[in-house]
Amino acid sequence: MERNDGRATPKGVLHPEQGAGRFTVTTAPPGPALAPYVDYHWIVRWDVTGRPAYDSQVLSHPNVHLVFEPTGPLVYGVIRGVYTRRLVDAGQVHGVRFLPGGFRAFARGPVQELTDRVLPAGTVFGPGADELCPRVLACAETEAMVALVEEFLAARVPAEPDPQAVQIAALVQLMTADRTLVRVEQAAARFGLSPRTLQRLFAEYVGVSPKAVLRRARLHEAAQRADSGSVDWAALAADLGYSDQAHLTRDFTAVVGVPPSRYSRGER
Repeated sequence: MERNDGRATPKGVLHPEQGAGRFTVTTAPPGPALAPYVDYHWIVRWDVTGRPAYDSQVLSHPNVHLVFEPTGPLVYGVIRGVYTRRLVDAGQVHGVRFLPGGFRAFARGPVQELTDRVLPAGTVFGPGADELCPRVLACAETEAMVALVEEFLAARVPAEPDPQAVQIAALVQLMTADRTLVRVEQAAARFGLSPRTLQRLFAEYVGVSPKAVLRRARLHEAAQRADSGSVDWAALAADLGYSDQAHLTRDFTAVVGVPPSRYSRGER
């Protein structure tokens, strides 16, 4: 089981150094039955007792999440902006990050219908999700939490994975890992698809456009570089395939809310 803390926070968590000492993140891989659908489980535990509330910010990935929270289980569609979670007192939540395309097996329609929405999990998984939630959050050990959630989801997977969902997951992984892919046409050609077909498949299975996935991958890299220390922004813009530094600055500011130079100074 992989364990992450403030020194190894998953990519997408903004200003990780500010969160150190306030929360920890633990991740665990799915079992074989869920591997075609789930990327990983994640558990956030926090303790700011006696301290001011802390706003944790996440630059989301193109993934749908099922989250067991103290107020009840929720399904989070792909969030196109920055997601902010206020941490008060002490507590924990258990999340399931589905593979891009993986949630389509559980959804009642195109995943695009969930984008920028947060729904009660019962609307997708039925009342069993609400009944399971307090049992999951009562667990003190990560292994016990994961086992309960795995059993719940494994009983609801189809007999066979959807081959198109498997293809989409592989394509999104390629798009987020290969920085030479900067245009939708390039990504489509890698898998022998037309750009129009790729757009349609992403609306059905991912929830956002291929262009949005490519853009988000570049912004994740920019934020991670900024968090790691001094950055040559002009060189980084060229490395990430932007036409110039101004283009990177506009993209970063539009999504994160502050220019990259201010972000690198810890400003929000």
